[in-house]
Amino acid sequence: MKFGVSLFLQNHADWDRYESIERGGPVVAPTVSDSQVFAEDLRLGRLVEPLGFDSIWSVEHHFTPYTMVTDVMQMLAYFAGCTERIEMGTMVVVLPWHDPLRVAEQIVNLDHMLGGRAITIGFGRGLGRREFGAMRVPMDESRERFTEALAIIRLALTEEWFEFDGTFTSIPRTTLRPRPLSDPDRLLASMYGVWGSPQSIPTIAETGLKPLFIPQSSWSDYAEHMAQFNTLRAAAGHAPANPRIAVWVYCAPTDEAARTGARQWIPNYADTAYRHYEIGGTHFGATKGYEQYAANSAAASTPEARKAMGEMYMDNQVWGTPEMCLEKLAAINDLMGPDHFVGVMRYGGMPIDEAEASMRLFANEVLPAAQALPIGQALNAVV
Repeated sequence: MKFGVSLFLQNHADWDRYESIERGGPVVAPTVSDSQVFAEDLRLGRLVEPLGFDSIWSVEHHFTPYTMVTDVMQMLAYFAGCTERIEMGTMVVVLPWHDPLRVAEQIVNLDHMLGGRAITIGFGRGLGRREFGAMRVPMDESRERFTEALAIIRLALTEEWFEFDGTFTSIPRTTLRPRPLSDPDRLLASMYGVWGSPQSIPTIAETGLKPLFIPQSSWSDYAEHMAQFNTLRAAAGHAPANPRIAVWVYCAPTDEAARTGARQWIPNYADTAYRHYEIGGTHFGATKGYEQYAANSAAASTPEARKAMGEMYMDNQVWGTPEMCLEKLAAINDLMGPDHFVGVMRYGGMPIDEAEASMRLFANEVLPAAQALPIGQALNAVV
């Protein structure tokens, strides 16, 4: 089993100020600067390889304090130059926001910078209303744009000369330079898709992407999703696939310390997600392709539902003493059958020293045993 670390670069302390200004309030100085968060998380990222983790990952988001990684490929290029051994991963590149040819070029450039090290290329279609709006991309076109962009990227990586005439993009006969360093089939096999609702499962399965989970529901729900996913993959002529799974980690020496930290920072993360995606808002109901989110958003519009969301995040994540963390990882492994875990080590306003202490304790006392976990087989068979 491989275990990596993902960087989120959240400025949780700035949400109240951000939302006040968004509503037309006065522009005042932030309590915590973006530059401080950025520098601290880069420092945390530079510990990933020395502490023995297998990979480093990051995300893509725009325009809010939720996360401040606006170019995940650029972030990984920085760490390609800082490291020698570890793999890289995106969770995710949001395809509807990008020119697919530029994404293909970024993949090839990072492939060369890594010198043959593996990269997991996670793709998504996006969920944030503010992000689609400022990117000037119609949110109700996200599924079609996702599928078309994926086809272009695959074509560009596998064919030296190609052309494409689609609904959103027309490309005259051209070629990418440099060509990929890795075998193109290896790059295609490294492509994963993330879904936040069952509506997206057919798109991910039928296009041959493998599953990447950034949990927004319970693991038992996701186990049911995996059965549906592998059935659809088989119908489309693809072999069953093990998922890659992100978990939020908080590790402390005692149960009391772990519970105190987890109950502060994990619900804080849930709060950032709630606010960024505007859960409880009405815009999902007016947007094609987001019907399931509309139902979920309506159900999450009360303070009680918001509290329940925080509790679900608590139940889903890996927190506790080292022994408790390993026990939770083993339970998720048994249920989901992943081949790679990715730990988010800092989130929700967690101070950098506290995040580093948790990460070091996890690396010293949990990581070797986590890496020794067998890759689960339960979900490899179509159910």
